[in-house]
Amino acid sequence: MDAKLFSKDGKESGTVTLPETVFNVAWNPNLVHEVVVGMQANAREGNAHTKDRSEVRGGGRKPWKQKGTGRARHGSRRSPIWTGGGVTFGPRNEKDFSVKINKKAKAKALASVLSKKLVDGEVFFVDTLAMEEPKTKDAKVTIANFAKGVGEDMIVNKRKNAALVVLAERNLATEKSFRNFGNIEVMQAKDINPVDLLTYKYVVVSDAPASVEVFEHRVTPAPKSK
Repeated sequence: MDAKLFSKDGKESGTVTLPETVFNVAWNPNLVHEVVVGMQANAREGNAHTKDRSEVRGGGRKPWKQKGTGRARHGSRRSPIWTGGGVTFGPRNEKDFSVKINKKAKAKALASVLSKKLVDGEVFFVDTLAMEEPKTKDAKVTIANFAKGVGEDMIVNKRKNAALVVLAERNLATEKSFRNFGNIEVMQAKDINPVDLLTYKYVVVSDAPASVEVFEHRVTPAPKSK
């Protein structure tokens, strides 16, 4: 299957061949949901932490004697019912939120999302978006011309999560040029995942043939060794 290939200014410059194993996969919402939730869980750091009664300071001696005061008996100011005491059933940073995600499931989910976005007209293939030097001004002009050429003004007008620019390999000048855009993110083809693809409305694949080759390598299972 083939798709249109655009130049920097959004004009058609040819076609790019797309592997069906990547861009012609049936939409599987259940699998995608499972993988996305699993990846989000694995990204949790679990920083929230409360101290229980064994960790708070103070309370080394009994507040008052057991009997004869007319007040309720207490053994320590560390008790959770005291102000400044320990916390009962509070969040602890030793909790592990990670879940196991099968490699094949993750690869299939990636292909499923790419295929769905292609069908929805949210994936564009560009011969190159590489910048010779890091300049936000040039990047702004480039992406504006491209959006106008392909007829999708939301690529530049959408305030948040407008477009994910995918590079075949790292290009620091391009990354720095788009760094000041709050609605555009630049990533390498080897690093994108279903969460990234679903976060952004459009996917602009730069260096299309090379990037597509990386996609195909990622979703194709490695042969089993004998």
